[in-house]
Amino acid sequence: MKKYLIAPSILSADFARLGKDISKALAAGGDVVHFDVMDNHYVPNLTMGSMVVKALRDYGITAPIDVHLMIKPVERIVPDFAQAGASYISFHPEASEHIDRTLQLIIENGCGAGLVLNPATPLHVLDYVMHKLNTILVMSVNPGFSKQLFIPSTLHKIRQVRYLIDKSGYDVCLAVDGGITMNNISEIAAAGADMIVVGSTLFGQMDYKKIIDNMRCKLEKREYSSFR
Repeated sequence: MKKYLIAPSILSADFARLGKDISKALAAGGDVVHFDVMDNHYVPNLTMGSMVVKALRDYGITAPIDVHLMIKPVERIVPDFAQAGASYISFHPEASEHIDRTLQLIIENGCGAGLVLNPATPLHVLDYVMHKLNTILVMSVNPGFSKQLFIPSTLHKIRQVRYLIDKSGYDVCLAVDGGITMNNISEIAAAGADMIVVGSTLFGQMDYKKIIDNMRCKLEKREYSSFR
């Protein structure tokens, strides 16, 4: 049976006790720490920098940390996050003048590289770089804020990206982020997702393990939906 990855998004965590809250989510069954970086430039919000990644590593977080850069320009900050302990670094193609060069910079700094596709980002940006990607993150909301509603039309985009990955033959993880709930997680998985990013659906709830166990139950029951 396919193993889905669940990635708690720390943007929705309790920042007053971040290390403890992340540890709790991982102990409850989370696989990957999803780390959103916003610059109040590429997106209209401001979050956190590489020092928070280092703080989590110093606290004892050993799980993979997937850094999602919603910043422009990208290149200057990549080495900082790599040195702080990021495992994967993804960016938006609209935020880079040279997508291949930015991907190569991430790889040279020892991290897995990824591209993030907004709901309206065309898929041709993947044409010549699939071989350099560890991750493709499909945004099912427009980036910049948490607690947004899932955009239904992105389900077709997930299916399209799944088709392109399978056709390429490369081992690329397809992640989905934005508005994921118990009501749509099965459908998102059925469209072809490998990794599910969850924020407010998990954080702020009383029982993290119950939430994640329920998610996995939903994922196990999904029926795979081929590209159409």
